[in-house]
Amino acid sequence: MKKTALILAGICLIIAGMSCSVKENTGPDKAIYEKVDSIMSLMTLEEKAGQMLNLGLAALLEGPFFTFRDTLIFDTAKVNSLLVKHGAGSVQNLGTYPLTPEEWRYYIGYIQNVVKGQTRLKIPVLYGIDAVHGANYTAGSVLTPHQINIAASFDTSLARIAGEITAYEMKASAIPWNYSPNLDVARNPLWGRIYETFGEDTYVTTMMGKSMIEGMMGNDPAAYDKVIASAKHFIGYGAMVTGKDRSFVMMPEHYIRQILLPPFEEAIKSGLLSIMVSSSSLNGTPSHIDHYFLTKVLKEELGFKGVVITDWGDIDNLVNNHRVAKNEREAVKMSVLAGIDICMEPYDASFSEHLIDLVKSGEVPQSRVDDAVRRILYVKYKSGIFDDMLFEKHSYDKFASKEFDSLSLQAARESITLLKNANNILPLAKNKKVLVTGVAGNSINYLNNGWSRTWAGEDTAYNDKQKHTILQAIKAEIGSQNVKFVQGTGYTNEINIDEAVNNARQADIIIACVGEKPATEVPSNIEDLELPDAQIKLVEKLAATGKPVILVMTQGRPRIIRKIEPLVQAVVMAYVPGNEGGIAISDIIFGNANPSGKLPYTYPRYSGSIIMYDHQRENDFGFMAYRPQYEFGYGLSYTTFEYGDIKLDSDSVKSGNTINCSIDVKNTGKLAGKEAVLLFVTDEYASVCPVVKQLKRFTKIYLEPGETKTVTFKLELKDLMFVSSNNKRVYEPGSFKISIGNKEAGFYLYE
Repeated sequence: MKKTALILAGICLIIAGMSCSVKENTGPDKAIYEKVDSIMSLMTLEEKAGQMLNLGLAALLEGPFFTFRDTLIFDTAKVNSLLVKHGAGSVQNLGTYPLTPEEWRYYIGYIQNVVKGQTRLKIPVLYGIDAVHGANYTAGSVLTPHQINIAASFDTSLARIAGEITAYEMKASAIPWNYSPNLDVARNPLWGRIYETFGEDTYVTTMMGKSMIEGMMGNDPAAYDKVIASAKHFIGYGAMVTGKDRSFVMMPEHYIRQILLPPFEEAIKSGLLSIMVSSSSLNGTPSHIDHYFLTKVLKEELGFKGVVITDWGDIDNLVNNHRVAKNEREAVKMSVLAGIDICMEPYDASFSEHLIDLVKSGEVPQSRVDDAVRRILYVKYKSGIFDDMLFEKHSYDKFASKEFDSLSLQAARESITLLKNANNILPLAKNKKVLVTGVAGNSINYLNNGWSRTWAGEDTAYNDKQKHTILQAIKAEIGSQNVKFVQGTGYTNEINIDEAVNNARQADIIIACVGEKPATEVPSNIEDLELPDAQIKLVEKLAATGKPVILVMTQGRPRIIRKIEPLVQAVVMAYVPGNEGGIAISDIIFGNANPSGKLPYTYPRYSGSIIMYDHQRENDFGFMAYRPQYEFGYGLSYTTFEYGDIKLDSDSVKSGNTINCSIDVKNTGKLAGKEAVLLFVTDEYASVCPVVKQLKRFTKIYLEPGETKTVTFKLELKDLMFVSSNNKRVYEPGSFKISIGNKEAGFYLYE
């Protein structure tokens, strides 16, 4: 039996709790806390409760909350009640349609002027929005690839750039608070929001999340081009049992700490100031009333000093869905005591009214409210809105610029993953007669999916007309005279498959564009992972013509292609590449760009065989339980790369030392290309069943034909640790294996 070396967790937690307490008035934020305390000394209970209330913009407008509005008109009575009387501290979301930067400034300016002119303490409102792939609710903004594409690039610099573009164009819209990035580790491929995440891997999510947050916040989130990032959803939202959005999560704590917690932990170290809570329940406890994780772990153990905000209406859901509270008053009490600082109660002021009553009755201590408000005011000062409510001192000339479009296109190109290329059919020559078909072939919406001008991303009225669909990009590349389009199917229904087949017989190449209709949250729920029958039928009939078929997939999660994969000559996974996705896909198909993306999740072969790459070994009696369509980290190139032997600085390492690892990578093909180099670690034996392998490092390199580069990685003790069954992070001496590409090397860790 191995000797287990436990980390002195208790001592570390005490020290961390003391040094990271928001009650501490020392350090670089001393001046901010002094201002916060000065304001709080003047505040009434009612004003404090108001700061904890987050409203939807529609609550301030004429008409019912959920209604189509072609014009946004403030309702004076609602504004006076919610902003002046109840003193709501933050507002979020949009009316119906995306606003221009000028319109955003007008509406947010109206709100700020009301607060400035009609409230006693003139505390500015913190405005927030879900800008999850660019400033997607601002008309004309750059719609970057979604997070899953950024993950597939395996290039953290692209995550940082995406964060920078998003922050810049948000601030151009006077919005300082972003409900992004998504740090959920997506552990069930049925889940419809996988495209909003960095995939199934903890390390990828951690490093990409860190980079995106740094891009959004920089060294100073109050800067004219930076925002407050709000990571979501704490914790376990992407690991629900059923794969249905907002459904329950069941997992042991050591698994939570091993797989799900590290991205949030690293984000906090990077300066994260806001966290949104999961709508799910965790082991029977709704996350919004989980005192252990919200207060003991997040605020005390991890030292988080920012604000914890609910998701949309989730305190009400404690009554209506989770059934742990008999009424809203009890739900408010439970959630605030658990550690909620801001309630996204989008419709009215009932939250703050209940909270005032709870404090007066002694059921919620004043100290809990004071802690929440102190955090809120701290974040507001860090956002810069006390000094500049609308960030009007800058012209924002780069908004929707060619520079930003070019960066977005680069990210899309580098994310697209080539999964099959039989007989090197790709790249295509540009003199071919091409049939483009499939539901995604001529749709901007399929390239952008949800959170694109509208919540679901389905409405075509707000598309950017100058952006190219896949069809339009291919026409621009090889000429309209060489391209024919027949849609063939809708998402689930047949339209004109026979017409597509007839046209296929006249073409040299068929480009079949399958995919998922735009959706998010509950509307994105599906019953199984199979691609809809109509789309399968289209590909089968096209293949029966004998003409080569290039399968292009624009989809947020892996959809089963087992039946049609053998029938096509190439498979191009585009994920959700954003507004520049049509050009990026065309560039890959015709060789203007060399594909370098790799899968950020395991691609299953069967709906009922869902196993992540970092699974534990099983006695499957030789039946190959793990047999996906494509493995995590898989992706082809138009060139070839050869890996040399792995070189370690020693085959035995003392626990306090680092492990230096290097490997030569050579481009042995005829084209220049980029290669994502992935390093996996395997613990050969452990006191808790070890997983087959875990990603611990990655980098991306560019190589000219014939060029060799040496890639060097440094591993630390923490990379060899795991969370034991008693929830402590530990290391154990023993044998480890490193694998990079098709090479392996072993070493021994000793005391």
